Formats: sequence, C-alpha cells, structure tokens
Amino acid sequence: MPRILIADDNPSNADLFDAHLDGTGFETKLVYNGVDALAAASEWKPDLILLDVMMPKMSGFEVCRRLRADPATRDVSVLMVTALDQANDVETAVDAGTDDFITKPISGRELVLRVNAMLASRNEPTPTDRALAYIGRVQQGL
Repeated sequence: MPRILIADDNPSNADLFDAHLDGTGFETKLVYNGVDALAAASEWKPDLILLDVMMPKMSGFEVCRRLRADPATRDVSVLMVTALDQANDVETAVDAGTDDFITKPISGRELVLRVNAMLASRNEPTPTDRALAYIGRVQQGL
C-alpha cells in the first residue's frame, strides 16, 4: 500500500486531503509543520509527500531542498499543494526539487489523479522519463 505524507499547517486542509484520499488504497500520515514533515519523511518512508509551502518552523521549499539533499529521501515524490500562485513561486518550487506544484483550492478528483499519476510514473528510469510519463498520465486523466 503506497504511503502518502500530508504536510500542511492548516489541520482542515490536511484533513480534507486525507478525506479525498480515503478509500483509494493509500496509507496516509498527517503532520503540521516543516520540521515534522522532514522527520516523518526520514522515519516513515513515504512514497509521496503532499507538501504545503507556507508552514511554521520550516517552509515547504526548505523541506523539499533537504529531502533532495539526503540520499535516503531524494527519490520521494513531492507534490507541492499551496495557495501561492505567482510564477516565481513555481520557479522556487522547481529549484527546490518538487515534482509538481498545484495551487489551492484543488478538487478531490484532481488531487487523486495527480497522486495516482505521480506514483505510477516514479519507476521510470530517468527524471525526464518520469516527468514525461507523469504529464502524459495527467493529460489522459489516468
């Protein structure tokens, strides 16, 4: 069963994402700040992290940078889900190493689609192949 770590400082948002994923065959864990997200990623070993950007103790950008710098977590898929929507926010997220960036609010259907597509594409041999497979699955609605 794939593991999904949900990191959002707003418990209502985290609970909503968890509810959207309920019954889809994923095991979820919720944390509410960046420091706990980093610790949970190391200890719990998720397959994918839904990562808010604006969190206390450590931003999602910094969490993502540290995940990518650690050999034990560098291959965990990261899907940033945030209220930020400026072009420079997306650039900062990409520079930090996110796999995708989604602006809130997001529908449950879209969230599940992106999570499924990301998990299905993570076994591709190269980062480029993973990105292309992910984009293709999202576009096809798989």
